[in-house]
Amino acid sequence: MNYAYMVRCSDGSYYSGWTNDLEKRIRTHNSGIGAKYTRTRLPVKLVYYETFSTKEAAMSREWHLKRLSHNKKRN
Repeated sequence: MNYAYMVRCSDGSYYSGWTNDLEKRIRTHNSGIGAKYTRTRLPVKLVYYETFSTKEAAMSREWHLKRLSHNKKRN
């Protein structure tokens, strides 16, 4: 299974990504060895995810999530 996800960072910003192991990825972000963007904005909290059967579909959804406005991500 593949996932597109969004986390809310401690500063109120949002980070979107994709993974094939959602629980492990959130742990990685919160351990400080995840994405460079989230390292200085810990802890992060999972606020949204979708499942996909292919990596390509998850990556496509990630691309769309990243382009949402801050207000749309918050709602």
